[in-house]
Amino acid sequence: MALTAAASRNLVRNVIERCRLPLYSTFGLTHWARVLSIGRRLASVTGADQRVVELFALFHDAGRCSEGADEGHGLRAADLARKLRGGLYVLPDRLFDELYLACARHSEPHVPASVTVMTCWDANRLDLARLGITPDPAMMQTRQARDPDLIAWATTRSRAGLLPAEVCNQWSLEDILSYSY
Repeated sequence: MALTAAASRNLVRNVIERCRLPLYSTFGLTHWARVLSIGRRLASVTGADQRVVELFALFHDAGRCSEGADEGHGLRAADLARKLRGGLYVLPDRLFDELYLACARHSEPHVPASVTVMTCWDANRLDLARLGITPDPAMMQTRQARDPDLIAWATTRSRAGLLPAEVCNQWSLEDILSYSY
């Protein structure tokens, strides 16, 4: 895990306070939590850096201003990650560069990238069923994300709007969701 439980909760609260969309939006907190759960599962087989995957899940859509087309939201998310780095979390330069790229480019055509960045992008794409889109194996960056069983698992959770218990506990979402933002 990239952060202690207390540091993770504090970072989540800070990101939520800066988020312009409602917590329960299509691109909100439950999506972030599923991306983290999917990303962890993928990282365990791709070898991606867990810290980057965790931080990507939290930041990648936190820069959105709209639930529709929102050009620049990835770059705004990457800039938020840069702003909070050092104060609320620490990440070595090489890993931060991967986090920044993963956030900034996650909704654009993908470029060749490290396994960590590709794992982040795949974790996000594997949660497309929340939008009524079945994830396409051909659009996945890593071989592991093309696994039909993983796609089915992620799709079922996404369609159900599942809030993963392990992320709910780590981020103390019961406390966060009861707090008025």
